[in-house]
Amino acid sequence: MKTQSFLTTLAITTLVTLPAAAQGESFSITGTDGTALSAQAVADFEEPWAMTFLPDGTALVTTKPGTLFHVTQGGEKSEVEGMWEVAYGGQGGLGDVVLHPDFEQNSLVYISYVESLDKGATKGAAVSRAKLDLSGDKPKLTDIEKIWTQEPHVPGSGHFSHRIAFGPAGSEQEGYLFITSGERQKQTPAQDKDVNLGKILRLNDDGSVPSDNPFAEEGEEDVTDQFWTMGHRNMLGIAFDSEARLWAHEMGPRGGDELNLIEAGNNYGWPERSYGDNYSGVPITDHSADDGFTKPKAYWNPVISPAGLVIYSGDAFADWQGDAIIGGLSSKAVIRVDIEGDTAKEAERFEWGKRIREVEQGPDGAIWVLEDQAGGRLIKLTPA
Repeated sequence: MKTQSFLTTLAITTLVTLPAAAQGESFSITGTDGTALSAQAVADFEEPWAMTFLPDGTALVTTKPGTLFHVTQGGEKSEVEGMWEVAYGGQGGLGDVVLHPDFEQNSLVYISYVESLDKGATKGAAVSRAKLDLSGDKPKLTDIEKIWTQEPHVPGSGHFSHRIAFGPAGSEQEGYLFITSGERQKQTPAQDKDVNLGKILRLNDDGSVPSDNPFAEEGEEDVTDQFWTMGHRNMLGIAFDSEARLWAHEMGPRGGDELNLIEAGNNYGWPERSYGDNYSGVPITDHSADDGFTKPKAYWNPVISPAGLVIYSGDAFADWQGDAIIGGLSSKAVIRVDIEGDTAKEAERFEWGKRIREVEQGPDGAIWVLEDQAGGRLIKLTPA
């Protein structure tokens, strides 16, 4: 067993008033550092996975079986027409949803999902973009175009990752599309320069490849030109901070969940290095100062199973500005990580007995979360 990280020395003593399952119920949460939150259940879904806010304050919510919803802050849900069939099962299905930076002008949304082109024998993540039409009685997608896919598709239903982020306005990465591509539980593809599994990718907004990506002159396949970083496992959260630095977290094996500062051209070590062990019990070599791989800024033993990530920038929680807010699946918590420069350290956990699949910052600075699995609720968190 690995020595426990300093990040897990906090005692988990969260006080919770458990809510009824009904929509509209409110409850309170007290974090491990004493911060009190008010929680309001807004809506519930069948296996919700991701969400994003529209300029008018409404939101889009994906569900893993394949339904996309348009949701008001009051909890009214409308199914978005025009969604295509996804390969649902295991960790696969409908995934992330983000808006184009110029959404107010072009109405474009980007949606990740799992597909199979051979009746389920193999699967891979993909990203399509479409126009969101809210002008009629029912919201709908039009002009659907697939712009990226994992290469190759492989057997199995795990570690697709397929989280999406756009580079922020005014930065060197403005307008570029970043996609996390998991190693599909195959490990070795993360170090293979001829496949895009186990990588973070940078594309233009139409799916074409920028000419200045850092691995463009390496590998024998065109897919290598997509790479921004490599050596990753399963990344279910990606976000830029106010300094336009890119952060991503990834699930470790048996131990070793990571929060990484993502820098172009770097190799993050999986499966050669990890602070966790294989599920079989076979150890993996820890990172060392001279191993040639980029080390995580924070890691967890035991794991938190991170899912969803936002770098907070709002006013509702003024003391949290610049901190990472992470959803925890197995840890059944929302986890706040204090980021100071290039250092990161867990600061507080908030628990109410539910697996947390997604976190997002709302227009008014509130934190919105999606609980995992059937009946997972959309919950708004505000200061108590």
